[in-house]
Amino acid sequence: MIKRSNIKEIICIILMLFVFCSCTSGDTGLKTIEGRVLDGVTGKPIKGAVITAGNNESLTGDNGTFSMNVTVNTVGVRACGYSRKLIPVVNSTVGKSFKIRLAPFTAKALYLTYYGIGDRTLRGNAMDLIERTELNSLVIDVKGDRGVRTYKSDIPMVSTIGAQKLVIVKDIRALLGSLREKGIYTIARIVVFKDDVLGRARPDLTVKDADGKTWRDKEDLLWVDPSSKEVWDYNINIAEEAARVGFDEIQFDYVRFPDQKGLKFAVENTEDKRVKNISGFLKEARRRLVSYNVFLSADIFGYVAWNTNDTFIGQRLDAVAPYVDYISLMLYPSGFQFGIPGYRNPVAHPHEIVSHTLNRARERTNLSPLCFRPWLQAFRDYAFDRRHFNGPEIKTQINAAESFGSGGWMLWNPRNSYISDGLKMKTHSELIADRQ
Repeated sequence: MIKRSNIKEIICIILMLFVFCSCTSGDTGLKTIEGRVLDGVTGKPIKGAVITAGNNESLTGDNGTFSMNVTVNTVGVRACGYSRKLIPVVNSTVGKSFKIRLAPFTAKALYLTYYGIGDRTLRGNAMDLIERTELNSLVIDVKGDRGVRTYKSDIPMVSTIGAQKLVIVKDIRALLGSLREKGIYTIARIVVFKDDVLGRARPDLTVKDADGKTWRDKEDLLWVDPSSKEVWDYNINIAEEAARVGFDEIQFDYVRFPDQKGLKFAVENTEDKRVKNISGFLKEARRRLVSYNVFLSADIFGYVAWNTNDTFIGQRLDAVAPYVDYISLMLYPSGFQFGIPGYRNPVAHPHEIVSHTLNRARERTNLSPLCFRPWLQAFRDYAFDRRHFNGPEIKTQINAAESFGSGGWMLWNPRNSYISDGLKMKTHSELIADRQ
């Protein structure tokens, strides 16, 4: 015979099961969406387009198709060589196959430093060039070469270490809004492991020399350990904030180990450890940024396309490619100290440097040319004969990138000094259309 106390317990269990089943048998909010992502001009399917829903992502197949179970009301879509897009999840899209058309977009960018974006004259000159020429994008320092922040941050560590003592841009949302109104694509450059500000505040995180002392590079700047998860978290927090305020793309620079032998890190200085930490950082950054549907890119040494090892800095194309939308090879001829096969004097052959290196990278990765957006040289040579890189040199590099079919290009000048020579000028009708 069952005791009265046991009967009460059984009744309680039955009631709990009833409540649980009632809560779980109803609508969970899970919706199935499926469709195809197409080129908005040609109508051809886009393979490898990224579909994001909350913290989940999926890639389209060969015929541009996808299928996802989602619990959110909006999904993001993006692909190399196209503008990103947000799609509302409504009754007309749930459980039915629908088409998403992406507009082709090729970024043609100038770079503005921490000071360049804040200086009215330098920024004005850049905006004037964008208005008059084919340029349509800006790479803006969000965290520059010394680790200083460009605009006021809500991240506690930024203030703690003194990374924003001088706020150059007072209202970043307003600035990005004004750029967006002009149709300008914005790229947030974040210098990752070269960080003098963080290194000074946290010596325990710095790269060490063979004697265990804090190491400084040729510019007398500190680097922080690329294997430190605390350093990873700090930089990814900055990337998330940049995505929230409205940047179209997050670009990680100095996402590598220092190119100096004999240094010490928290992990053994081997190729395997270096590669795992650089790709690990990018993997974690991509995971954290999924919900923003923001493009990701990484600046990569030009020689990485040629070398079979990690160039002793942890960068290998096959390890980087899965976690970024764009691989931004730095193809400055002045940076090719030893030239490339058949071209010992790289500054005399800027077209060949850009063309051959991009083709080499494509062969090594089997990626679409649209997934490469190179950095091009728009500054005076410093390594060979000190020649100026003006219109002809800039134009031949652009031609090489475009003949390859790259997803755009970016001009680098650390002085923020750019000219229209070598760039296509807008026609009168294009200028009028832009102003309407």
